[in-house]
Amino acid sequence: MQSLRELFRIGVGPSSSHTMGPALAAARFAAQHPQAASFTATLLGSLAATGRGHGTDTALQNAFAPKPVTITWRPEVEHPFHPNGLELAALGGDGAVLGTWQVFSTGGGALGEPGQPGPPQVYQAASMAELLDWCATTGKPLHQHVRERDGDALWPYLAECWQAMRRCLARGLAIDGELPGGLRLRRRARTMLTRSRGVRAVAVSAFALAVMEENAAGGEVVTAPTCGACGVVPAVLARLQGDLMAPDSHIHDALATAGLVGNLVKRNASISGAEVGCQGEVGTACAMAAAAATQLLGGNPPQVEHAAEMALEHHLGLTCDPVLGLVQMPCIERNAFAATRALDCAELALCSDGTHRISFDEAVAAMKATGRDLSRKYRETAEGGLAALRPTATWMMGS
Repeated sequence: MQSLRELFRIGVGPSSSHTMGPALAAARFAAQHPQAASFTATLLGSLAATGRGHGTDTALQNAFAPKPVTITWRPEVEHPFHPNGLELAALGGDGAVLGTWQVFSTGGGALGEPGQPGPPQVYQAASMAELLDWCATTGKPLHQHVRERDGDALWPYLAECWQAMRRCLARGLAIDGELPGGLRLRRRARTMLTRSRGVRAVAVSAFALAVMEENAAGGEVVTAPTCGACGVVPAVLARLQGDLMAPDSHIHDALATAGLVGNLVKRNASISGAEVGCQGEVGTACAMAAAAATQLLGGNPPQVEHAAEMALEHHLGLTCDPVLGLVQMPCIERNAFAATRALDCAELALCSDGTHRISFDEAVAAMKATGRDLSRKYRETAEGGLAALRPTATWMMGS
């Protein structure tokens, strides 16, 4: 598995696969062709189907600026390597093609190419079973495995990610008003927190809404594991830090454990909504948060695994169906529900001895198979599910 630096990325919303990934690809391509007078970008599959709502065109224009880019949308063309295809071309002043690049935004802001190696693999373990065996053999918790494989140098980066999450949460709780886009949704996090009166489920939901509303507005977020699911982990960790008065060092360790869970899903299935639906995004985020919460609450590695398994299991089949292609409806509320579910999974796991029938690895395999069987219209194409509906005035306050 790759370093957790490849999973937790600090960037701007609203979509890691549709804005962060394409912007990164465009910036790299532009740097390779400084002599180009202009560029073209052809968006394929899901990248084209929901690209306008996700702001892909704006991300590309900003990345290529001040040079112009012509964008072509081809939602009907889906490459077998990945649904989020991007074909770039650099043009000279006479229109001659100076270079081309076919690249894919594979989820969480990552880029991939057929036949090309990705970032280096720093983890030898490829399953939760292997990690649990390591814990049993060494007597160490899961986050210590991260420290051994990723190194001590990762912890300052985890601290940076946590501070970015906290900043995002603070901004989201301080702002009212309407979110950009055609749905005219109003921010609700601040009001919800005020009315929560200390009720844990409502407060953690308000935290998740705050982060996701910032994401929808194009604010700075941390992929955990994606922008579309970035509200779950910080909401749960912020709530527990307040309840437990936990120092930041404990939160950083919890992030490391959450990252291991996300990395396993990324390696053995997918965190891309265009590939497996929202079960790969919000489902994975819920599993990550459940694992982190269980560790913070004193759970042992088998209980951490149990919590992560339950969280993923009960998101199987979740579709990715953003209305108008925006990362707002139902994405924002889905994060809120997943945050409360993560805490429920942690508490259930802590009431057990960690033994159970379905393993986390089996749940990941089931999620991958389920995603493969999902109709294309339920995988971030805005063609089915809630995305097939048309917004009305009664939707303005939420979904």
